[in-house]
Amino acid sequence: METKPVKPAVYGLIISLVLIVFNLVVYFTHQMENRPLGSVSFLILIGGIIYGCIEYAKQNNGNVTFGNVFAHGFKITAVVIVIQALYTVLSIKVLFPDIIDITIDTARKKMIEEGKATPEQIQQGLDMTRKFFMPFAIGGIIIAFGVVGAIASAIGAAVAKKNPQAQNPFQQ
Repeated sequence: METKPVKPAVYGLIISLVLIVFNLVVYFTHQMENRPLGSVSFLILIGGIIYGCIEYAKQNNGNVTFGNVFAHGFKITAVVIVIQALYTVLSIKVLFPDIIDITIDTARKKMIEEGKATPEQIQQGLDMTRKFFMPFAIGGIIIAFGVVGAIASAIGAAVAKKNPQAQNPFQQ
């Protein structure tokens, strides 16, 4: 009996759940200002996509091409982006509306430390940030996760074991 490959949606769901749990831990431990900790989300995404690509090639006994594996990885990325965007809207609007205030306060402190703007310019910039916080958050997720996901998919497709005989369509 031949096993069916795991669908990209399953990997995307698992990666998203891990990212959500990680983000909840960061929020409840009050580590939102910790910049290096934010990079861990990207490492989780990269690792999950590469793992999904390698497993996809294994489940197909290596009878895949670079393009097949890359497409599988990018489908995982698309699922993660959709789920993370929905989670972001839910968390900002319902679960943790104070995230906006925390982010604005952090930005204010950083701008004051840099000292490159007047208090009026700082307030004007922060008002604009507050007004467009949701579009910036969603856009940031789409762009950042999309780029990182494409790179991870390419890496996953490159390192996945492929059967060279199965890749040549002219031999048939």
